[in-house]
Amino acid sequence: MKKYTIYIGILVVGLLLGWLLFGGSSNKETEHNHNEASEINQTWTCSMHPQVMQPEAGSCPICGMDLIPGEAGAEGLAADQFKLTKNAMALANIQTSLVGDGKANGNSIKLSGKIVENEEANAIQVSYFSGRIDRLNVSSTGEKVRKGQLLATIYSPELFAAQQELITAASLKETQPALYKAVRNKLKLWKLSENQINQIETSGKVKENFPVYATVSGTVSEKLVEQGESIKQGQAILKIANLKTVWANFDVYENQIKLFKKGQDISVTANAYANREFNAKVSFIDPVLNSRTRTISLRVVLNNKDDLFKPGMFVEGEVEGTIQQDKVQLTIPSSAVLWTGKRSVVYLKTDPNEPIFEMQEVTLGSRVGENYQVLEGLNNGDEVVTNGTFTIDAAAQLQGKKSMMSKEGGKTTTGHEGHNGMGTINSNNSVDHLDMNKRIQVSASFQKQLKQVYDAYINLKDALVKDNTKEVVVNANSVLKNLGEVNMKLLTDITTHKHWMALEKEIKDSATSISDSSDINKQRNHFKELSAHLTNTVQLFGIGEKAYSQFCPMADNNKGAYWLSKEEKVLNPYFGDAMLSCGSVKKIFD
Repeated sequence: MKKYTIYIGILVVGLLLGWLLFGGSSNKETEHNHNEASEINQTWTCSMHPQVMQPEAGSCPICGMDLIPGEAGAEGLAADQFKLTKNAMALANIQTSLVGDGKANGNSIKLSGKIVENEEANAIQVSYFSGRIDRLNVSSTGEKVRKGQLLATIYSPELFAAQQELITAASLKETQPALYKAVRNKLKLWKLSENQINQIETSGKVKENFPVYATVSGTVSEKLVEQGESIKQGQAILKIANLKTVWANFDVYENQIKLFKKGQDISVTANAYANREFNAKVSFIDPVLNSRTRTISLRVVLNNKDDLFKPGMFVEGEVEGTIQQDKVQLTIPSSAVLWTGKRSVVYLKTDPNEPIFEMQEVTLGSRVGENYQVLEGLNNGDEVVTNGTFTIDAAAQLQGKKSMMSKEGGKTTTGHEGHNGMGTINSNNSVDHLDMNKRIQVSASFQKQLKQVYDAYINLKDALVKDNTKEVVVNANSVLKNLGEVNMKLLTDITTHKHWMALEKEIKDSATSISDSSDINKQRNHFKELSAHLTNTVQLFGIGEKAYSQFCPMADNNKGAYWLSKEEKVLNPYFGDAMLSCGSVKKIFD
């Protein structure tokens, strides 16, 4: 019995020791596993690039800064919502605005225009008699002339004969006064002065050459004859413009006509004088609509006594207008809108107290100033992102939420290998990601092959300028052919290779859509997308030569669109002959 008691005691002691030795470690192991699970669920982000999200601490693949802990957990969020850290929101300067019945920039409307000569102040200097220009005293256009200045000297057989008639009639003026008076009046019709006529009569000598004097003061805008040329009576010699006042002609879109009236105040600015505003009033609104451009002309008379405005200069006008609608019209800043094909999207801040966001598709109306009218998709009081929109979109892509590039959502690869640092230029040419300006170094051979694609694109652009749909299809197929001949093996770096693969697919899809269409409007719509992707490509890889990025604010239903050109001169592919020179150079890629 004593032996059993000893065995039981040993067993109890063993169990107690086992609990003491292993029970605590089990708890520790459980606690360790719990902490490990927490660490696994923790995400890390960059304070300057919140779209970067890593499963562990490290450095930002974009800027090299140390990553900080991101917001853990997504409890309570809808499927398409995502959350950013408040610190990342502040450092990325993400700003939001409430949607309401607001008016565009204090209800102001901006117009694009051009300085032209004041037609009412122009004058044509003509010859009042036939003859030959022996001497022309105006050598070039742009010269200033004053009233009474000698412009030219003309030899006129008619005037030579008329002088002889005067000398003869002067000797008979007592007996034939009517004849004498008729001869003098004839010379006056040829704009000879009383002094000139009296001088001929007194001297009794015939002048071979007669001067032509300026009848007005101004600037020679066009020289219509050359020295030694024969001219007829009444033929124009010079066109003289009085530039003490000039006209500023502005284009007003059809849907904005009702916002303007004669006598409205307008503030005019010019790139040449960035810090100055010139106040004027609307003096004329064209009653006839231009059927090709769907615009009317609005005219402003500007005082130009200091010669600040030059004909041909581009200007902007800002007019205080009132939008009259049957119901309250919601508007949002243009910076809030992302464009992708036919879709327009914004990002809603769904929680007033937390940085929680969700993508929302919207239907937009016309553009007024820097704002768009919202027809569908938003309600009064909604809060939308107006600054840092592309940063928010990048975060949505990387978290697999609905985004500009992914209507249904889907996870985007992150990390050093997956983050490609590139962006997509959309229809307003903004870069989705923050690292687009950095040129990737590739071989000259790759750039040469890429240039073949670019050259075919330029031919396609030129065909659109000429409204030639058949040539458009031919050149779109040429783009595809040259694209297929680009040797991807020349890109040895895996990240660079991924860049090209992404861009190649977009270029191919856009060019294929163009080649499959025979409608010029559809071709131009797909050309807008092709231009966006190829601009991205040229900026990222280079083609070994200069390329001009040009922009027309009236393209794509006044939303604006870009294209590439080999030359600085603007030839608009979105309108062709209708508005061939509409646009300007926005960027030059070397």
